[in-house]
Amino acid sequence: MKRKILIFFAIISFILLNVNAQQDKKIILLDAEDAVVGASRTEFYLPLLKNKNVGIVGNQASIFNGVHLVDTLLSLDVNIVKIFSPEHGFRGTADEGAYIASGVDEKTGLPIVSLYGKNRKPLQEQLQGIDILLFDLQDVGVRFYTYISTMTYVMEAAAENNIPIVILDRPNPNGFYVDGPVLEPENASFVGLHQVPVVYGLTIGEYAMMVNGERWLDGGVQCELTVIPMGNYIRNAIYKLPVKPSPNLPDWQSVYLYPSLCFFEGTNVSVGRGTETPFQVFGHPDMNGDFTFTPKTTSGHNAPLYSDKECHGKCLLEYANNFQNNEQRIQLQWLIDAHNQLKDNPKFFNNYFEKLSGTISLREMINDGVSEKEIRESWQDDIAKYLKIREKYLIY
Repeated sequence: MKRKILIFFAIISFILLNVNAQQDKKIILLDAEDAVVGASRTEFYLPLLKNKNVGIVGNQASIFNGVHLVDTLLSLDVNIVKIFSPEHGFRGTADEGAYIASGVDEKTGLPIVSLYGKNRKPLQEQLQGIDILLFDLQDVGVRFYTYISTMTYVMEAAAENNIPIVILDRPNPNGFYVDGPVLEPENASFVGLHQVPVVYGLTIGEYAMMVNGERWLDGGVQCELTVIPMGNYIRNAIYKLPVKPSPNLPDWQSVYLYPSLCFFEGTNVSVGRGTETPFQVFGHPDMNGDFTFTPKTTSGHNAPLYSDKECHGKCLLEYANNFQNNEQRIQLQWLIDAHNQLKDNPKFFNNYFEKLSGTISLREMINDGVSEKEIRESWQDDIAKYLKIREKYLIY
């Protein structure tokens, strides 16, 4: 039986609050509180939770008005029965890739099911007794950031178990451009499930609509989906998030630079993990550069690359702070320049690079000395096809 698909736009409030149509094309810097996040619009989703057993998919960034979503809903007598947490855990303190165990939330006593590691998709038995799922994660608008993969698996499980899912929309701090190679299906993984560019220009609610509408869930199933939209969201803006979305994205500059610097995670170049400026610098012990840093093992940075070794490279804080004058695109030249310095090192690229880039061709072109301009031109046809799909799911 075909499932009814619910897309909830809150039309009247949306028209009153959304100012995107009048926005200037120039990129501006805003506080996340300048947007009215979906979680704060309780009048639109509390009726959906009434007399229901609710499962929450959230983490440390699932807050509004300075209070965690779980705490707010419990104070409103919502019957939350279980929490599902993504990479980094419910309180968001674990390293990237660290094993996250299921357990109990110390503050509320609610059971927590980890959706990272072997159990990335809620199992049928883990969903027993749940009538509706409420999803509230802060995305950063980049394909290899794993929260959209977690959302996809939760949507699949919801569809397979006939459980409605409500997505509480939040700002995309990198929502003002679309760029990068489109993922090839053979390179699909948890850091890239869908044939979208590295930077896809959708909020997490819009992305959910696209996944559902294009039947990208396993087996082409569709879930009963409700998206609670934001008000006052401006797409051409960088949003300073009130809570860091993950341990190594501590501020808006790191989030802004992340789409370009994360490619280095597929190389032997450090992106500053184990320093106070992760994803704001890059370097290597054998590189030349006007900036030096020494990674250290600290909380949230367990055994970072080149721990206790001095690295030479670049600090990109000045570049980030000059965002209004930068081209709004992935800065591929940093990767090419590092490769040119270290290309005699046979281990410059590792096997993770294809998962991040989504294509074998980027490594091949860089190895062959192809220019940044030519590499970027090779992406354009696929990006154009994607933009036609994306257009169908734009809320703002």
